[in-house]
Amino acid sequence: MHADETQSPPVDATVDGAPIALGPKGESWLPMALDFGPLLVFFVATKFIGMFAGTAAFMAAIAAAVIVSKWRLGKVSPMLWLSAILVLFFGALTLYFHDPKFIQAKPTIIYSFFAVMLLGGWLRGKPLLRYLLQSAYNGLSETGWLKLSRNWGLFFAVLALANEAMRASLSFDTWLTIKVWGVTIASMAFAMANLPMLMKHGLALGEKP
Repeated sequence: MHADETQSPPVDATVDGAPIALGPKGESWLPMALDFGPLLVFFVATKFIGMFAGTAAFMAAIAAAVIVSKWRLGKVSPMLWLSAILVLFFGALTLYFHDPKFIQAKPTIIYSFFAVMLLGGWLRGKPLLRYLLQSAYNGLSETGWLKLSRNWGLFFAVLALANEAMRASLSFDTWLTIKVWGVTIASMAFAMANLPMLMKHGLALGEKP
């Protein structure tokens, strides 16, 4: 590829909106599929066979995603591990107590975790997002990483508050539809909105031969 040609930037919205690194040999579709796939299974199963069956299907799908990630990518990202643990834990509580509030609380916890982690690192001058994304965003400067960590930390804080408001005021079906489609689209749009800042701070979208 010539230096003046560009590639699409890595996908930045996975695991309940958390950004991810590229898959092997640039296969960014695989990490995205490993995150969105279980959510899609949750959505479809809930619509067709009910909320509790959908929750069980979600648990099985996230466990399968961990196995496939280890097999195909050679590792499981911290974000996927965290999401899987929370899905299995809160999914089990949902099934045991027959109460959907547990599985609905899972996004709030994971969003809050990343918000506290990223904003805490930013305040201490440590761009923790760089360690999560690893090889993504080649050429990005330290300042760029700090700004990106701050931006995603604030975004996750907003998502946590929004999830609490939605699960308190919306039906389960409406909440799930917004969770699967609305949050995913919003996360991708937010990732794209950060591109001008990233390019200003050294992000290399092209690849030299």
